[in-house]
Amino acid sequence: MGIFADKIALVTGGASGIGRALSEALAARGAHVTLADKNANMAKETAEGIVKAGHRAKAVALDVTDFAAFKKLVDDTVTECGRLDYIFNNAGIAVLGEARDYSYDDWRRVIDTDLYGVVNGVAAAYPVMIKQGFGHIINTASLAGLVPATGLLSYTTSKHGVVGLSNALRIEGADLGVKVSVVCPGLVQTPIYNSKTVGIDRDKMLENVPKGIPPEECARVVLDGVERNKAIITVTAVAKIWWALHRLSPSIGFWLGRRLVKRMRKLRVEP
Repeated sequence: MGIFADKIALVTGGASGIGRALSEALAARGAHVTLADKNANMAKETAEGIVKAGHRAKAVALDVTDFAAFKKLVDDTVTECGRLDYIFNNAGIAVLGEARDYSYDDWRRVIDTDLYGVVNGVAAAYPVMIKQGFGHIINTASLAGLVPATGLLSYTTSKHGVVGLSNALRIEGADLGVKVSVVCPGLVQTPIYNSKTVGIDRDKMLENVPKGIPPEECARVVLDGVERNKAIITVTAVAKIWWALHRLSPSIGFWLGRRLVKRMRKLRVEP
């Protein structure tokens, strides 16, 4: 079971996708897992499945954009369990399409969830972990947080913010006993494929997008990275290669991005 045995872990977005896979994998490795999700029924079903498998988990309803609710969940967890060892700020959404077709609400909804949802988790858990003198914060970003991902501008904005927050907080927390990692997956089979689409033919777009790796494989890579206290945990070979190319020459990423935009515009429909 390794380092996760008998540890207290909180996972947001735990009802489906990467969050569900992380919750199941953590529980299988011996952790006490709290699955927090806006979809309370799905979170409950996931937790019940984990318990039936002989592991420890419970579900709670949480909107990560609500800081007061987030702080209460963290405080209640510490009161009940005596500590919080891991928090996985994983909840996220996306809007697919070009920025010219976004409404202001499209920008706000994604950034509130994907960036401020992480900020709220950090603001709730970081002081607790400092007081404890230990803890590990794991924030889910994306390859889109490392390279300029076109067709996902609000998502890319949020995920770049999450990467910057995580890298800087890792430095601040190092001498206070708090570890920080950021997860940057490539394509993973999650409900994000069902995200709102603007200005583009959804069905034709999905025909041209690979399904990616199973979330269970992603969770395994993530937890292995957490065990090694990696600062940036990249997931999938494509993500590793794309990030390496971008660091080698940002102009290569710009060229690739323009090619993808041209392909996407062939599927354009007026919103």
